[in-house]
Amino acid sequence: MAKKNTSKKNSPKKKEETASILPEDILAKLQATKKELLKEEQQREEEKEAQKVFERQQKEKNLSFAELLERHGDKGNKF
Repeated sequence: MAKKNTSKKNSPKKKEETASILPEDILAKLQATKKELLKEEQQREEEKEAQKVFERQQKEKNLSFAELLERHGDKGNKF
């Protein structure tokens, strides 16, 4: 039992040692690449959301008056 506890404590240290073994320039490149990938992923998510909004607007444009009235009800306060 004691060996298992010590091995769990040593595993985070091994990660730190591995990080210190890598040259700083390679580590910096990896971090820059990670940031770039995160930015690209965020941009894809934003584009996806914009596409959903656009599609929703297009669908609403194609609805007939009866369908719009069904969807939104008789709300006379808008106009």
